[in-house]
Amino acid sequence: MLREFQEYRPYRSIERCRREIGKYVSDDDLVPLSRSYLARRLAFTLCGCLLVFLLPAPDVAAAQSDGTRREVAAYRLGESDVLHFDGRVAEAFWSMIAPATGFRMQEPREGAEASERTEVRIAYDSRNLYIGVILYDSEPSQIKAFMKRRDLPMFSDERFTWILDTFDDQRTAYFLEVNPNGMRTDGLIVTGQGNNINLNWDGVWDARTVIGDFGWSAEIKIPFRTLNFDARSETWGINFMRVIRRKNETVLWTGYRRNQGITRPQDAGVLTGLSDVSQGLGLEIVPYGVLHATEERVTSPAERTVSPDGGLDFNYSITPSLKASLTVNTDFAETEVDQRRINLTRFPLFFPERRDFFLEGSSIYGFAPASAVNPFFSRRIGLDNRTGQPIPITLGGRVLGSSGDYSIALLQVRTGATEEVNREDFTMARVRRNIGAESTIGLIYTRRSTQAGDTLDPALQDRHTVGADLELSTSRFAGNKNLQFQAFFVAHNRPDAGDDSTDFWDRTTRGVRFNFPNQPWSGHVSYREFGSAYDPAVGFAPRNGFRRVNPRIGFAPQFENSDLIQEVEWSVWFEHLTDLDFRLLTQELRLTPFAIRFMSGDQVALDISRGFERLDEPFDIKGDGSIIIPIGDYRNWWINAGVETAPFRRASAAVAVETGGFWSGRRTEYRLQLTLRPLAGVELAPEYVHTSVDLQEGAFSTDLVRFQGTLDFTTWLLFSAIAQYDNLSNLLGVNSRLRWIITPGSDLYLVYNHNWLEEDSRFVTRQRTGTVKVSYTHRF
Repeated sequence: MLREFQEYRPYRSIERCRREIGKYVSDDDLVPLSRSYLARRLAFTLCGCLLVFLLPAPDVAAAQSDGTRREVAAYRLGESDVLHFDGRVAEAFWSMIAPATGFRMQEPREGAEASERTEVRIAYDSRNLYIGVILYDSEPSQIKAFMKRRDLPMFSDERFTWILDTFDDQRTAYFLEVNPNGMRTDGLIVTGQGNNINLNWDGVWDARTVIGDFGWSAEIKIPFRTLNFDARSETWGINFMRVIRRKNETVLWTGYRRNQGITRPQDAGVLTGLSDVSQGLGLEIVPYGVLHATEERVTSPAERTVSPDGGLDFNYSITPSLKASLTVNTDFAETEVDQRRINLTRFPLFFPERRDFFLEGSSIYGFAPASAVNPFFSRRIGLDNRTGQPIPITLGGRVLGSSGDYSIALLQVRTGATEEVNREDFTMARVRRNIGAESTIGLIYTRRSTQAGDTLDPALQDRHTVGADLELSTSRFAGNKNLQFQAFFVAHNRPDAGDDSTDFWDRTTRGVRFNFPNQPWSGHVSYREFGSAYDPAVGFAPRNGFRRVNPRIGFAPQFENSDLIQEVEWSVWFEHLTDLDFRLLTQELRLTPFAIRFMSGDQVALDISRGFERLDEPFDIKGDGSIIIPIGDYRNWWINAGVETAPFRRASAAVAVETGGFWSGRRTEYRLQLTLRPLAGVELAPEYVHTSVDLQEGAFSTDLVRFQGTLDFTTWLLFSAIAQYDNLSNLLGVNSRLRWIITPGSDLYLVYNHNWLEEDSRFVTRQRTGTVKVSYTHRF
């Protein structure tokens, strides 16, 4: 599918999302092979990959036609240079700085000159890096700027994006962007396969913007103490991107090819002239206070509690690139609730991590991300797997960062005891080493130790998991193409249970993946095996006991001479899953006859799929015992069609229909999502999903209703609410949050949650909670 469809396509069915997130499937007409033969073939493949990826290659960074990287010089402010931080880029010193210009299109016409001029200037003093950017626009009244809420993807708005590769290693970078309202989004980039932007990193920095008859401009201030870098180096990698939303135009300073882009530090230019800059002492103290008020109406009379609490976080930069953190009595009251989903599969759903303490290191924690192995899944820490309720985290420590060619993550967390679980200790260690120009090799270790007690589950007592992964990448395959190879192996010890008879291979997973992420041609092929007893104690493994092969090929040309169509993609995707004895369990062939992106920003796509599923034991599809799918083989066809209008309009919509065979009968699913932006900072997003299932064993339907609303008074004062209801659980839940960013790094949250249960056509309150939390960041 089109790239934006793949990431955020809202019309994907719940069932399809599960299949794509879980990724457990396999191969066609395989013949039984011995493990020794497979090991020899794997070793032979790895040797060939090493020759391709590790032989000397040209500089991987973005180059001009003469082979040099583009450069922009930073200007050091003198005593007479005064910055009025107002977004106007009008101070005299800005005019003394040679700007970065000459942006070229990536979309819609690759390599063409940008339709509007952009000028970027950089200055600094001993404490801060300053960026002044002027984004000229011939139609300033048409500038799209709806959003004000920090850290959301800016698909609906104009935006200016830049990356800072502070070690100039073309592997990692800071990702930052701003829109005409001064809304800020930031994250961390790590090269490799899969999604390589961690937007959950929150840096302390600021931006001011102005919209005028020239277009719009921004002044940006980034404290050096926010960044990790080598103070002895005077050069950083840097790149800039601008999106002109109404034209669906994306332009870059360098790396403008469709198989390059802003998220690839390999394609960045160079920032020169930095010297004598300071990160301060590198010590950060973040105290917080919180007040919870809860009312439970599960029993009569209702139970009401009011509990004050507090905690403390310490952060210290051991080196400019390696930071240690300690958290005491951690509380996540401000964390957003999960989006509710209806599960009609046999396998558990994957919910992303939302807690800041665990998100900050996720760019290093990631293990063979494109293969969805997940030997470390941080939601196993501090959350009850059965109920989703929080478990208190009494103490946690971590070390994150890099040292030379090594990326390091160490995590140790202790959770408290509750009525359902005992006290536990969690350990995670991750080391990744750079090899060659763009490749890495890594190790991971996790441990979960459950203390003895009345509720002890012996299967959770002191379990260890170890793994290794290899990422080989080159951006110079066949001259200028990207080619990637991934391999992984994970194993864990035998659970402490007397009747466990599993051998070593039963408790392992392994696999390889080739990826060709280019345009217009793209594709991948992967193979993986999950042992029959593979179940990492701090990981996520929705299915085990299978072998899976999954090839895909796609062709997505741009129509550069068309005023109607920007891009069309055709693709074939196949997955084939057998058990460990090569008996077919699951198979799906998916054809995409078209996925069209129009010059207007609207999109339309169609999928046609044929699937096979073997059920070896009865399946309770609703979870209440009313409809049981019997053992048997099931073959079905289904179709998925969707339309999505351009996100920059004040009213946009995404509509999808999926219909076809489902187990012994049929299923039809309708999904409708609206987004209304009547004013800047105001967004209303109702969503409705209806699924109708008609089986030989019985019929039923499900409804999921979700309403999200945001009211952002400024980029510093933000209100949001989400209401969710489904007719299987009959639960209606509302989560509302008011956030006041007092200063960058210091926040006040007011949070209110209310849950109702539908009984006899009326909603009865089951629980409601109110929370006040304030945190303050002080840096030395």
